[in-house]
Amino acid sequence: MKQSPVYVAAAGSVSPLGRGLDETEAALRADRAAIGPLEIFSLLHGQPLPVGQVKDLDSSPVPPRAHRLAREAARMVLRGQPEPPDAIVLGCTTGGILTTEELLRKKEHSPDGYRSHGLLSLVEDIANLCRCTGPALTVSTACSSGAVAIALALNLLRTGQARRVLAGGVDSLSRLTYYGFHSLQLVDRNGCRPLDVSRQGLAVAEGAAMLLLTTEQIEQPLACLLGAGLSCDAYHPTAPHPEGKGARAAMQAAIEDAGLAPEDIDYINLHGTGTPDNDLAEARAIAALFASPPQLSSIKGATGHGLAAAGAIEAVVSCLAISRGLVPGTVGCSQPDSAFAFTPEMTCVQRPVRTVLSNSFGFGGNNGSLVFGDLAHKQVRPSSRDAWLAIHGIACLTGKGLLQATFAHLQEGGAAGGCFPDADLAQRLPARLIRRIKRLPRIALLLAGEAQSNTEGQDAPCAVFMGTGWGALSETWDFLQRLESSGEQFSSPTDFVGSVHNSPAGQVAMLLKATAANVTSSGGDYSFEQALLAAQTLLPETGQSAMLLGADEAHAEFTPLLDRSIGAGGLADGGGGLYVNRDREQAKCLARLAYYGRGGGDDLPDRLFAALGGEGYFHRHSVVVFVGVPAAMQAESGPQLERLWQLIGHSLPACRYRDFVGEFASASAVAAVLAAQCIEAGRVPGALIGGADVMLAPESRVLVLGTGQCLTAMEFFCP
Repeated sequence: MKQSPVYVAAAGSVSPLGRGLDETEAALRADRAAIGPLEIFSLLHGQPLPVGQVKDLDSSPVPPRAHRLAREAARMVLRGQPEPPDAIVLGCTTGGILTTEELLRKKEHSPDGYRSHGLLSLVEDIANLCRCTGPALTVSTACSSGAVAIALALNLLRTGQARRVLAGGVDSLSRLTYYGFHSLQLVDRNGCRPLDVSRQGLAVAEGAAMLLLTTEQIEQPLACLLGAGLSCDAYHPTAPHPEGKGARAAMQAAIEDAGLAPEDIDYINLHGTGTPDNDLAEARAIAALFASPPQLSSIKGATGHGLAAAGAIEAVVSCLAISRGLVPGTVGCSQPDSAFAFTPEMTCVQRPVRTVLSNSFGFGGNNGSLVFGDLAHKQVRPSSRDAWLAIHGIACLTGKGLLQATFAHLQEGGAAGGCFPDADLAQRLPARLIRRIKRLPRIALLLAGEAQSNTEGQDAPCAVFMGTGWGALSETWDFLQRLESSGEQFSSPTDFVGSVHNSPAGQVAMLLKATAANVTSSGGDYSFEQALLAAQTLLPETGQSAMLLGADEAHAEFTPLLDRSIGAGGLADGGGGLYVNRDREQAKCLARLAYYGRGGGDDLPDRLFAALGGEGYFHRHSVVVFVGVPAAMQAESGPQLERLWQLIGHSLPACRYRDFVGEFASASAVAAVLAAQCIEAGRVPGALIGGADVMLAPESRVLVLGTGQCLTAMEFFCP
């Protein structure tokens, strides 16, 4: 089966350069710097550092600033579109953190005010705005988030899982990022000077940008999205590999994915943050890949570094370069560093551009490169990719311990909720690994090590896919508390680095030396399902294995504010890990995300039922269901399940797994591991389903359902 080219049907951008394509183009052509002293929140000490901020944004405190930025960009894209997108993929690093910071300073203890803190709240807001009933996914890979979101969208389209996808990135300025980058000594007080011999750092910025990508042929697309490449340095939590090995791998993969050679690239939109190490590493990567580099430049001296928005804003600029014939200048650079094997474009020039390579690199060594081209370069590609992943190793952690202890406890009719003691967790990991990290990355490292250790004859995983509902709460809380208690005079660079959602996956990549894709999803109670979807969409058919993780930590202060499902049952946390690839031989079982819908419509159960195969599916297979019902979603979950049972027409053995493993966002990752364990053992313990043991035949299926705000189905069976 052939897949049509992926067109950029429309684009929207809200950045320090301006609003929309025309204002952005005008600012680029004028070589205008849009960086100035911080204005959007006040400081207790010192002169404001230079930042890139969006002017004249609606000042309403609700919703948070990031949500308002995203809404404005989305409306630009969706204006005049005849139908909603099939899916949304949004990159973000901090969500509604700016509002959270204000609430914490006011000692606000009501959870109602914190409902827009999580990254899922952003993409759900946009999905509601455009009436999208398909997957609404959040990617959080630090400063490459926007580019990685677009790469995931590209592959959703190529594999036929969608026809129209809205993809991009957003972040607002916040105290966390403003003081965090300053604590790392990565901010240039004179503004951002990418590639300059005297560069001293970046300028933190904000913004939002989105592309409407489609496989439907349209008359006047802005460009075609030809390819994407993802990699991980697996080298250091913040510093790039000094030779730019990960950057080169991402660029090379993107160019090959586009069916091009390096000499086919007309212009490179550099990551170009203005930090000495990052610019040098990127320059070395380019020198290693390109015998004769094409024209290139960085726009971050004009925009500042918009974090998750940067890759999406620069994707829009890449489309402008192709559709309007321009190569932006490197604003802020007055004397290019002679250590580079190239000279960047200093001012914007008018010239035809047929192909653009756009780079985005982030903390944790997360690298994403995109290739855009004109219509002459559109490609028709094969679209087949097996959705099933083969599971070869599993691990979980609950309040009762690892998989063996957890499963034994559940078989005896006990519950495994709660939090595994910190001291016991630390004892299970080498001291050198955990010296500077806190609870969530420790959980992730333990799960990854355990899942890999129980594989037989398998190579080390190349890729990491992780889902986390809330990210590293301990590091985020400690950073903000120290900042406030010191009157904004002191902040912890270690806590800042650890606060990004993809920090645990980055630690896992360094442990496993996994240098392929490294993608963190943050979708609230559906975070693990989003990670599974990313894995089955991005993992190649051959040659790569991946570590698939879902984990969250409980935090005494933060969790009750953020997670509305926390109640009388108390705090719980943990997660699950699966070693996966496409090799079915000797696999414990196969798994896939069979359905992901949202929107609260009455027909959600009907759509899930149809996606599984309707009545025939339940006649052919003996099915056991593990149901996830978040405590805060009882009112939504009840009617969904009632309708689904009505469609099935007969009762099924069912387990409400949160009753056993506790209420936390990534509980579905534990349920997935338990499903795999039951299939390997050939039975589901009666204690889980309130009756006798259920023996699993070869044709049996275990479904792990997620209910509530979304309706999802993960399917497991023995190959």
